[in-house]
Amino acid sequence: MRHLPTLLRLAALALLLAFLLAPQRFAPLFAPLTSGGAPPIYDQGNLGTLALAHLATVLVACLASIIVAVALGILVTRPSGAEFLPLSRVLVNFGQTFPPVAVLALAVPLVGFGAKPTLIALFLYGLLPIFENTVVGLKTCPAAVLEAASGMGMSPAQRLLSVELPLAMPLILEGIRISLVINIGTATLGSTVAAKGLGEVIIAGLLSNNTAFVLQGGLATGLMAVLLYDGVAALERWICGNARID
Repeated sequence: MRHLPTLLRLAALALLLAFLLAPQRFAPLFAPLTSGGAPPIYDQGNLGTLALAHLATVLVACLASIIVAVALGILVTRPSGAEFLPLSRVLVNFGQTFPPVAVLALAVPLVGFGAKPTLIALFLYGLLPIFENTVVGLKTCPAAVLEAASGMGMSPAQRLLSVELPLAMPLILEGIRISLVINIGTATLGSTVAAKGLGEVIIAGLLSNNTAFVLQGGLATGLMAVLLYDGVAALERWICGNARID
């Protein structure tokens, strides 16, 4: 996915906000997709509220994935934890091996309906790209740089925080971007277990054979994914640019 030009990025953000805040203004565009007097705009809930709930679920799950995946990545790249790398890979691959729908089905009997099973599914699904990018980023730090850091008297912890993680940060952020984009789309499945989100709009459209609803939920989710990916990319460029200056 390429980075959006600034004007296109702002236009996409403005379009998304305009639709979520005042969806009825777009009714003439969606009316041709309806039949039998069906409403052209989803009217069973507030689209802005659903979008915020969708985004919040994804961000909370991603934050949990970042904490666990980065911590595991650090552990298995230390001499004392290298033996745990195969086991860690098995664990983080679990979420990718089982489809999100299967994870939701297994989680519902344990935690009930709502946001909790969705958070579990997204957390597991988001681990792999962050973990693998953390491991690759830490393992590919130039040996000469690490030796220089040790020669300056840095402790292993100081070297990790001041040298290794900053050098690995571009790859770690790339993993986070991938995880976020995957989970923005995957989170729509949460509506099948009564989690609030844009999947509710898509499911309502499928159940009522209303193409307008399906398109609204899909377009809003897609725009959120693109903007979030591009936003994290901009954050990465800013962090890496500051690191080079320092």
